[in-house]
Amino acid sequence: MSLLQLSQRISLITLSLVLTFSSQAEIINKQEDREPEAATGVIHKQAIKAKEFMIAAANPYASEAGFNILKKGGSAIDAAIAVQLVLTLVEPQSSGIGGGAFILHWDKKQKFLTTFDGRETAPRAATSELFLDENGNAISWMKAVVGGRSVGVPGVLSALKKAHEQYGKLAWSELFVDAIALAEQGFIVSPRLEKLVGMQFNPGISQLPEIKKYFFPNNIAIKAGDRLKNKKLAAVYRSLAKEGLKPFYHGWIAKKIIDAVQNSSIAPGKLTLQDLALYKPKQRPAVCGAYRDYNVCGMAPPSSGGVAVIQLLGQLEPYNLAEKDVTSIDTVHLFTQSSRLAFADRNRYIADDDFVSVPVEGLISSKYLAERSKLINIHRDMGKAEAGHPQGALVQADDLALELPSTSHISIVDKQGNAISMTTSVEMAFGSAVMVEGFILNNQLTDFSLAPKVNGKWVANRLEPLKRPRSSMAPTMVFNADNSLKLVVGSPGGSRIINYVAQAIIGVIDWELDPQSAINLPKVTNRNRVTTLEKGTNIALLKTALEAKGHKVIIRDLNSGLHAIEITDEGLIGGADQRREGKVLGL
Repeated sequence: MSLLQLSQRISLITLSLVLTFSSQAEIINKQEDREPEAATGVIHKQAIKAKEFMIAAANPYASEAGFNILKKGGSAIDAAIAVQLVLTLVEPQSSGIGGGAFILHWDKKQKFLTTFDGRETAPRAATSELFLDENGNAISWMKAVVGGRSVGVPGVLSALKKAHEQYGKLAWSELFVDAIALAEQGFIVSPRLEKLVGMQFNPGISQLPEIKKYFFPNNIAIKAGDRLKNKKLAAVYRSLAKEGLKPFYHGWIAKKIIDAVQNSSIAPGKLTLQDLALYKPKQRPAVCGAYRDYNVCGMAPPSSGGVAVIQLLGQLEPYNLAEKDVTSIDTVHLFTQSSRLAFADRNRYIADDDFVSVPVEGLISSKYLAERSKLINIHRDMGKAEAGHPQGALVQADDLALELPSTSHISIVDKQGNAISMTTSVEMAFGSAVMVEGFILNNQLTDFSLAPKVNGKWVANRLEPLKRPRSSMAPTMVFNADNSLKLVVGSPGGSRIINYVAQAIIGVIDWELDPQSAINLPKVTNRNRVTTLEKGTNIALLKTALEAKGHKVIIRDLNSGLHAIEITDEGLIGGADQRREGKVLGL
């Protein structure tokens, strides 16, 4: 690619900071698919370069905590733990120790990639009827979210501890130092957090007493610039630093969690001390597939992110995207059509494969993807795509479960070249709104299909005891042909994560953009519903042309939060999404 071409392509990128919520809602299948969104300014972020190590995380406080660990000689997983502890405090709407996570870990010396599944599990007493009303109909998604009923067993701490036992370098207790100090001394509330609290997108934050007291002291919402302390969380961290996970899964914190869930003033839940005590994270092989001359690797089920990203990219393999413009009508059309196909399969087949037979190999086989690719019509939108028939597939009903974008992503490369790609979430903004000792519990049970059957057929992603709900989180690593690491990437964004991550990978591989420029690309999504174009960018100018091809088009803010690190012969190059408040730090 010539410098002129690169300049022309980058010039098409419109930078916008997405920080608040829009009142716009897409009504899909009679459900409200609403997301936090809106633009309130512009931050021009530049690609960051480093030689030794790098971290990209969703909040400056968190990035600094991870940077401090790496500077001390800590490993990538050490830094990830420090980051998560701080994010729990400063970005509570998105992730925390009351939620779950998927973690990819690359061991450079051993040339070994593994994943840690810290996804929440359903209580033993939960059944597929948990979210049905007295007439056997699924209750509204918003009604299902708030309160103890939606809380699954938090898994992120357990997964991080398991990864630390294998790949940690610093003492477990040392990873808590920055988070404890920040919780005790207080952090400065960001404009983003002020907006999310003020909009009350999650009604629970003003309905449940514990969380209301924290975010609305003296009945006044916290404001940007306030110093917010969290003494209770500091006490939790001191206990965990000293005793490991025992207090959280077996001791005093566990009892506090169960009391809050079972005695929630809104929708009490079924979580028990036994559920916490018996939780185990799972170490799984990554799912990998070819794209161009590279190998793209992500999470296996219960995440749909790994499979769907590989499918979306693999179905575009026959098309030379490098010869097409970043925001051309052909590029956007092809991307949306491949995404339709990937989401059709995702909604039919992906679930926790400890409970359901998931045809992963069939879904990502080159033969199957080539067949699916032939369904793309370059001249016309295909409309709603139907799920395919990959080898090993069983008859299932389509799942219409919603996923909201209150999630966070962390990308890290340490001095030894080991890497972490970790996506972490409490699901809805502020999760279930059940707050325990300074941290928020997830509402991940609403990631199951609220209706266990559709038209008399079982939904693969139905709620069952001990099952892990399907997710779209897509922590991803891209490898060169020689098995060396090229890219560490991921994003929040609900089910749109799949589109955001795939587009960033295309930006780096096909258009040879640096990570920041790839992240800055105007966003387009299609989840087998409508084509959505990012408001305020050049890509929105394609609305009329796409409609002429049969697309139903919506223009709106798209609240991605990509964090990426590229590994090159000259060193590390990192990028953080200008639509949020993330920061890249390196040495």
